[in-house]
Amino acid sequence: MSDGGELSLWSFPTRVVSGEGASTYTAREALQLGAKRVLIVSDRGIEAAGLLDPIRETLELNQLAHTSTLDISSNPLEAEVLGAAKAFTDFGADLVLGVGGGSVLDVAKLVRLAATHPPPLAQYDDALGGSAKIVEPMPPMIAIPTTAGTGSEVGRSGVVTIEATNTKTVIFAPALLPDVAILDPVITKTMPPFMTAATGMDALAHCIEAYSALGDHPMADAIALGGVRLCRTALQSATEHPDDLDARSDMLKAAMMGAVAFQKGLGACHSLAHPLSTEFGLHHGLANAICLPAVLDYNRTVIPNRIAEIARQLGVKDSDENTLSFECAGAVRALRKSIGLPGDLRSQGIEEAELPKLAALAYKDVCHQLNPRPCTEED
Repeated sequence: MSDGGELSLWSFPTRVVSGEGASTYTAREALQLGAKRVLIVSDRGIEAAGLLDPIRETLELNQLAHTSTLDISSNPLEAEVLGAAKAFTDFGADLVLGVGGGSVLDVAKLVRLAATHPPPLAQYDDALGGSAKIVEPMPPMIAIPTTAGTGSEVGRSGVVTIEATNTKTVIFAPALLPDVAILDPVITKTMPPFMTAATGMDALAHCIEAYSALGDHPMADAIALGGVRLCRTALQSATEHPDDLDARSDMLKAAMMGAVAFQKGLGACHSLAHPLSTEFGLHHGLANAICLPAVLDYNRTVIPNRIAEIARQLGVKDSDENTLSFECAGAVRALRKSIGLPGDLRSQGIEEAELPKLAALAYKDVCHQLNPRPCTEED
């Protein structure tokens, strides 16, 4: 539906405010959620880029008290979540406003958990059935993504590295879903080309893995394919032309669609990517970009029809299913190259001797459990 201008409102089931300048509606959305005191969760880079200034201004114009916590890293740590939760409680906040990439938004979601549920965070690990312990009411949240990759603004989970195990841990519960997501392409204009490219490949990986995952979810499948198509048509332009707000907007939509779709599940690519981030600090989107073609080749023997459909959405022209499925990984490699991302681990300082350790960690990661082709540690 239209909202008095160029904005669109969707419910999926999150309320989504989308369009150029959408972030100027932040205070209105906060007031509708009954907020009086707002904790802004963001990071130093977003602060330095000046992206928080207009958001703070609209809060102040509407008499909404606010404070900020900015010490959030690209691979969020348990201590950062707990520190932000303390800031929420100390300020007497009643709403969390996350402004940032997927890591920041994950922390913002988990702040609500840590502020209302007893420690430790490890007990809420989804792999251990921790979602059953997430029972207390949580404060509302508004999410404003500054990158177009994770789609965390419409996701029901947060990823955090638990200190005791140094393992990326997924905490999942429907209650973690933000109440409002604000998609403003203007906010993403400051992303440098590498970040635009890497986060865009993360969105693509979400869409591809969701469509490939085991299970029957036609809505997720259709949304995933639409996201793949948007990545093909918008990612290169968004990377090369930062002021192309149409491409920026399309990539925000693709990221959101990927996160909606991967409620169906993910796959081996994410299991491979997670330890690359925790062990070597690789950007998650870059790790996915490097691993994705190999996973497509691995999976095409068991789901050639689905890999062929992904290839069609990536622009591969052929009528033969086997040819399409064979060409799919190459289409991803071509897109990756067109946006300037590397295609190998060695270029990132990772040598072959590290692979057994990485394989063991990848096998422990839960994402591959829904991969269409079963994986062993040796695979």
